[in-house]
Amino acid sequence: MEIYLKLFEVLFPVFFIVGIGVFLGKKNPNIDTSFITTYSGNFGTPSLVIFALTAGSVSFEVFANFFIYGIILLTLFGIVGLIFLFLMKKDYLRELPTFFLPNTGNMGIPICLFAYGELGMGMAASISSLVVFLHFTLNIFLAKRAFDFHTIIKSPAFYAIIVTVLFLYFEQPIPQFVMNTVMLLAYGMIVMILMSLGIALTQMKVFSFKDSIITSIGRVVIGPIIGLMVIKIFNLSGVAAGVVLIQSSMPSAILCYLIASMYSPKEIVDNISSTIVVSTLMSLITIPITLFFALKYFY
Repeated sequence: MEIYLKLFEVLFPVFFIVGIGVFLGKKNPNIDTSFITTYSGNFGTPSLVIFALTAGSVSFEVFANFFIYGIILLTLFGIVGLIFLFLMKKDYLRELPTFFLPNTGNMGIPICLFAYGELGMGMAASISSLVVFLHFTLNIFLAKRAFDFHTIIKSPAFYAIIVTVLFLYFEQPIPQFVMNTVMLLAYGMIVMILMSLGIALTQMKVFSFKDSIITSIGRVVIGPIIGLMVIKIFNLSGVAAGVVLIQSSMPSAILCYLIASMYSPKEIVDNISSTIVVSTLMSLITIPITLFFALKYFY
């Protein structure tokens, strides 16, 4: 009974806030969430990276290990995505981000926080920092089908990761006034992004349900299986294993849609929108199952 109570305590806040977004989206179908995207990219995401990594008492060694786990996970996700998209005769470059860039930040970090405390949040952020960096670099490159070095230079998240890693490496505490500021900005972003996810679910449409089911299986079903493989390979246990499994089970990130809408053709945007909607809805079933497994065996 205790594990079911813990499961409820972890998932209820996340799904409740997403539900608020669904309510707001139904009430006002024309609600504009572009300001949330602007805020998240420039202030919220960098703040979340700084706060989650430093408040979670994560050492540089732990960060480096989980960053490596993240590279391996995303590489395997990408290989699975290439196979799926090739067999489905899809645009395997522009649609690939929906496979290898899961929603590890705005869903994964809060779930790991509620499940494992600040240490779990820090470990989750170590993986998420890589995902964030790839969103504002490789994701844009794939959407545009062109490399643009200026995209990296203009990304606040890139500098936030660099600065935070330097603080971790030299074991220097971040000033308290900075921590207080990034904490507010980070938690504010989590709430707004979760609500915007709910709003997006009412605005985005599923254009090909069959294809979306197939691609979503590649994300939320095969994802945790890959996570278990990494856990087995590195002989992980406890919080470390639980975080890897949870982060592997997240649905496709809404940022994939937002970036695609700016740089990709409408057909690609429609396909990405469909995958995000269906994978998110499927995750309402798969995440509780994965989290139950994580809490039962990796606690």
